[in-house]
Amino acid sequence: MAYSFDDDHFTLGLEEEYLLVDRDTYELAEAPDGLMAACVDKLAGQVSPEFLQCQIEVGTGICPTIADARADLGRLRATVADCAERFNLAPIAVSCHPFADWKDQPHTDRDRYNQLARDLGGVVQRMLICGAHCHVGLPAENVRIDIMGQLAYFLPHLLALSTSSPFWQGRDTGLASYRLTVFDNLPRTGLPPEFSSFGEFRRSVEVLLGLEVIEDTSKIWWDLRPSANFPTLETRICDVSPRLEDQLALSALIQCLVRMLMRLRQNNQRWRVYDRFLINENRWRAQRYGVSEGLIDFGRGEIVDMGVLVKELIALVEEDAEILGCREELERLHSMATETSADRQRKVYQGIRNAGGDHDAGMRSVVEHLVDEFHMDL
Repeated sequence: MAYSFDDDHFTLGLEEEYLLVDRDTYELAEAPDGLMAACVDKLAGQVSPEFLQCQIEVGTGICPTIADARADLGRLRATVADCAERFNLAPIAVSCHPFADWKDQPHTDRDRYNQLARDLGGVVQRMLICGAHCHVGLPAENVRIDIMGQLAYFLPHLLALSTSSPFWQGRDTGLASYRLTVFDNLPRTGLPPEFSSFGEFRRSVEVLLGLEVIEDTSKIWWDLRPSANFPTLETRICDVSPRLEDQLALSALIQCLVRMLMRLRQNNQRWRVYDRFLINENRWRAQRYGVSEGLIDFGRGEIVDMGVLVKELIALVEEDAEILGCREELERLHSMATETSADRQRKVYQGIRNAGGDHDAGMRSVVEHLVDEFHMDL
């Protein structure tokens, strides 16, 4: 049976954070006032500064379909790139700059960011990282919490496919997503706790709100959370993808998974909720290896190749992809299951070294590659 839902279900809203680099040196560059003014002039409320002055954030409007998301996010990326070029800068959509030093990056002088710097001390100073967030519309609060508990199972799969941060301060970390290593030092991060209802979630949050430990739920930085501002479930675990089409493929998968879980709910069924201890093991595998070593299938009781898991995921949401109009985007996941941005960055670096280039040349070539990938789908 193909279930129908209201129009405000499964809408998409995508947020991405970019780093700005100098086009000549490929080093990080602070966003000049003129660049932000030009972006705001063209994009109004869809662009804003981020915590560090070398960062910029964009957000789509409410997108009913993945085609709408492609049009809006593509426009945002193209506009930021065009505005940046006037200042000899370029944006890169990557979760860690390969060779920048976080100690050299000043934070943006805004009340929210100044408060973060005061509250979090040295931990937040290291936040030279970028992420990508995907909102999926779920109007009913209790449904949002119910789906959150089940969707958590798939978070490691999403992380593995999105990994784009193998380098940190000029070194290969051995991880596919070093971003999470940095981000997990913040409080209120990681997998979301299990809640039986939205009321239970609110009661827990209100303890911190009442004590003024946090001023709102936007300071809860779980991998998956009910949005602080919208009637959506917000997936936050992904590294940002250098390629636009990769970002859209991941967003389409998230949208389909949410619809699949809602479809089960309508049929009085649900996805099995595994202990967070076990899901965390897969989260670590994704963080460490990306797609190269597979994830644990807890039903099978074995480690399964990522290509096999992606094939099964696509089959699982086939009905939903048909209804949502995103089958083509999901097909892209097959290639992403064999090579992620982290893998491509390492290939670029090693290619330069094999050709006789030194370490610094290899690092610059990785950033040049990331600039090219940002522009390739625009």
